[in-house]
Amino acid sequence: AGVDLASRPAGGVELVSVDTARRVHARHWSELSAACELPLLALAARHYRLDGATLTTRSASPAGAGIAGSSALTIATCGALARWNKQSPRSEELLQVAMNVECQTIRVPTGVQDYRPALYGGVAAIELGVDGVRRVGLDVDPRELEQRIVLAYTGAPRNSGTNNWEITKRHLDGDQDVFDCFERIRDTAAAMRRALERGDWDEVGRQIAVEWTNRRRLAPGVTTPEIDTLVDRAAAAGATAAKVCGAGGGGCVFFYGPPGAKANITQAVSRSGARILEYRIEAEGLRIG
Repeated sequence: AGVDLASRPAGGVELVSVDTARRVHARHWSELSAACELPLLALAARHYRLDGATLTTRSASPAGAGIAGSSALTIATCGALARWNKQSPRSEELLQVAMNVECQTIRVPTGVQDYRPALYGGVAAIELGVDGVRRVGLDVDPRELEQRIVLAYTGAPRNSGTNNWEITKRHLDGDQDVFDCFERIRDTAAAMRRALERGDWDEVGRQIAVEWTNRRRLAPGVTTPEIDTLVDRAAAAGATAAKVCGAGGGGCVFFYGPPGAKANITQAVSRSGARILEYRIEAEGLRIG
């Protein structure tokens, strides 16, 4: 995601989203609200009391992709607005504002995991402790992952609201199967961290496969026949694992396999109708020029 801010001699506030081709004008920041066509930008600009400027954003992530594109955009927007106001907020303060702005925009609680990659970059573990959330950077070469992962967009937005509510409801109702799946996913995350830290790439693939087996059991809408077909065809081309990004039901799927199989996996997934996304694991995170 990218954000530009420029002085506006005519005064007032202008919000521009290049990728959605939407534009909002206001005579004063106090007129901005979530009811406009660019609610996230409006709420962020209102919080920072933007005036006499044009805010322009660009996002490379497809809508509803499940790869935290909106979180990256929110971090970039809040970082740019803070700098415009000559503020130097601590990282945790910026994270809190970004989380709350997006929460107000989508009107459901937001998690803590999506914002830290955009802010810090790199490969990291997120530790959820009783005393707070902690990011721990891992000594992993991003290029090692890039040569093993194919990222594809299914063409359909993910069903985060439906899937997350179904899973939450079953958890609140005491569904033992959901509890068991959550515990196995938790254990998989810990095993994945250990595999990444020692560079055991075969084990990384095994843990991705285990995670997907348990995640798809959480709710019927996590996978679809189309996603299952993509996973099967990628496996036939050499992929050792795959999983949906985000809540599932659509959005993006990533496929994992040995470097020598990446070209075949890419071709198989593309021929199955998915859109291959060019990507790079960002090492730096938020940059403000």
